[in-house]
Amino acid sequence: MPSLRSRLLRFVLKHRHWLQLQLTKTTIDWDTSIPELRQQVEKSAGSFGKLPARIEASPFCIGGLPAEWIMPSAATKDKMILYFHGGGYVVGSCQAHRSIVAKFVKGSEVGALLFGYRLAPEHPFPAALEDSLAAYGWLLAQGVSPAHIVFVGDSAGGGLCLATLIALRDQGIPLPAAAVALSPWTDLKCTGESYRTKVKVDPATWEGSWTVFSQYYAQDNDPCLPWISPLYGDLHGLPPILIHVGTDEVLLDDSIRFAAKAKDAGVDVTLRVGEGMFHCFPVCTPLFPEAKRAMDDICMFIRTHIGANH
Repeated sequence: MPSLRSRLLRFVLKHRHWLQLQLTKTTIDWDTSIPELRQQVEKSAGSFGKLPARIEASPFCIGGLPAEWIMPSAATKDKMILYFHGGGYVVGSCQAHRSIVAKFVKGSEVGALLFGYRLAPEHPFPAALEDSLAAYGWLLAQGVSPAHIVFVGDSAGGGLCLATLIALRDQGIPLPAAAVALSPWTDLKCTGESYRTKVKVDPATWEGSWTVFSQYYAQDNDPCLPWISPLYGDLHGLPPILIHVGTDEVLLDDSIRFAAKAKDAGVDVTLRVGEGMFHCFPVCTPLFPEAKRAMDDICMFIRTHIGANH
């Protein structure tokens, strides 16, 4: 009889929306239909769960960008999470991440602005970055202080939120109070050893996706540009950053190397490595204790850095 832990992990992996394609096709290549992939992601997003009680989602648009307020019933919009969704810059949407973002909102009791950026290959770099800057600028224009905003992103969205920090600093725009990155994609050149050593043990990413998606997003640009791959940037002056990553994922080295470089640059960076954990495992809370502990850590970090009452 399988253990409770193994049954829970199987349940999680079966229902994780970015694993839907892996149930039928284990690799991504140049022949993979991106429209079909997106359809599968959107179709399976609903299996990740409904919004928690007293959390409401209100869709709207920021210019031409889809966006949603995801708010606790008693929260105000003076302290906010700005959420950068994952999906390799190729898939993902507000709908697909709504229930995931709601977990951060519930745990921190801080509302979130979730936005959808333009996707590659139709819209390569710098489209996603431009849209991220626009979403942050719009939030500032609503009167929210940078000191009351925390960036949160998963996977490619984690890398995008870090790249956005670098771009904001380079442009002299006030930075948010802090950032949280779950399994961030920081190196679109894909040079880390874990791309090779973890590919067969990583249960939660599509084999081959990083090579294909990187080229879709970077296209004619150098993937080592810091606004594409924050690992290669000058990281001085960035706000406090919390990174969560698992030992059993191809993006492990992206997190370890970025955290080490940020620390050397004087950034207040905290790296949490979950032993035996997979890609973006904290979003699986409360299904197993490692995910719950990680989510609790993230939510405490959010509240601490924007001065939310406990």
